Amino acid sequence: MAKYFDVHPENPHRRAIGQVVDIVRDNGLIAYPTDSCFALGAQLGNKDGIDRIRSIRHLDDRHHFTLVCQNFAQLGQFVIINNAVFRAIKASTPGSYTFILPATKEVPRRLMHPKKKTVGVRIPDHVVVQALLAELGEPMLSSTLLLPGEEEPMTQGWQIKDELDHVLDAVIDSGECGTEPTTVIDFSGPEPEIVRHGAGDTSRFE
Repeated sequence: MAKYFDVHPENPHRRAIGQVVDIVRDNGLIAYPTDSCFALGAQLGNKDGIDRIRSIRHLDDRHHFTLVCQNFAQLGQFVIINNAVFRAIKASTPGSYTFILPATKEVPRRLMHPKKKTVGVRIPDHVVVQALLAELGEPMLSSTLLLPGEEEPMTQGWQIKDELDHVLDAVIDSGECGTEPTTVIDFSGPEPEIVRHGAGDTSRFE
């Protein structure tokens, strides 16, 4: 059964955040709110967590997982960024964007796209997620909580607890969160490509 954490959206209790991070460090899988709907999260090296996310979402090995980072300095350890891309991403973070970039050697191979050697990265604009990442001290492996056959991601913590209780270790509920997935921009080619139109404004990338 998943533990349920009711967390204040603006002043999350440090003890609750610490308990969730302990679950993540113990190879647990969590559902947590972001500025662009709920996501599934696990520690970077958690192979079982990756397999569980794939199973829940019915994903193949071409799916881009996302490294959710606390800040730009942390993001820069895991992806290769040139000056032009740096400026574009810097101007859009924190926010509801996922950026696909060439991965550095810091990224576990199983998280990369098998052919492109790329990975998704994002810096969310959400108090609870920022508290989680600060306590964890490293990026969190993540994927939007969008169930197979559904067109919209799950947005209610109690519903997630009810439906996925048997496959999760913790659910964080901080009330209302975003209802639209991130905008996905692929910077791995010669020109930026908008892969998914979502919550983030795409005008600066068009």
